[in-house]
Amino acid sequence: MVKEFDNKNYWALILGGSSGLGLATAQKLADHGMNICVIYRAPRVHEAEIQNEFKDITQNGVEFLAFNVDALSPVKRNEVIKTLQTKFKKNGSIKVLVHSIAKGNLKPMVDDNNLTLKNQDFLLTINAMAISLYDWTQAVLEAKLFCEDARVISFTSEGNSKSWRGYAAVSAAKTTLEAITRNIALEMAPYGIKANCIQAGVTDTASFRAIPGNKQLEEMALKRNPSHKLTSPQDVANVVYLLTKDEASWINGSIITVDGGEHLS
Repeated sequence: MVKEFDNKNYWALILGGSSGLGLATAQKLADHGMNICVIYRAPRVHEAEIQNEFKDITQNGVEFLAFNVDALSPVKRNEVIKTLQTKFKKNGSIKVLVHSIAKGNLKPMVDDNNLTLKNQDFLLTINAMAISLYDWTQAVLEAKLFCEDARVISFTSEGNSKSWRGYAAVSAAKTTLEAITRNIALEMAPYGIKANCIQAGVTDTASFRAIPGNKQLEEMALKRNPSHKLTSPQDVANVVYLLTKDEASWINGSIITVDGGEHLS
């Protein structure tokens, strides 16, 4: 395998990289010689399992950093940025910032048990799954940690335009994420930053399994998909990798559908 990022001292900063799309992306980019910095939040009971996953990344001979901290905390964000500034003093830069934070409320608007969606649920979800993309991008830019041709990539879903029971807050976050991405693409282009969203098909991740009615969504996706398969985290990671290549430097401000044609019907 050609490792085109070897010897360039490029780094991927992955927010939410301990499972699902974020972890698959970390593994894919490390396969091609990119150094990896993962920000994740997990309880101690899952730490051993997560560290085993991280071992697969380090076996590629790349440098690896992991921070089990709250990515939404300005204090923790500043600490990570300062650590990276120290790390990059000699040589190093962030080639790609990947946003894969999945923290939000999946409550219905109306429920017999009165467990209904509140204003605060929207605020928490939109901040975690959308506004945090801007916070981190701005912090990395201000710290001058991006390379000259950098990429910002985040993950949206078909819930950006379709209504699913219990998905209202996440749907609002996804549309906000896309709006923020478009403006990053526009306003930060002079600094060499290209920003895009990947709209993945139905993917069996822990986040997907938390969605109410996920089994029905899975069955529907299998029927709609021309290949009658779900999208895998690796399918999505492959496209993140493609977007980091030099040849993708003119893709900016786009929503790229990665679902094997699931959206066609």
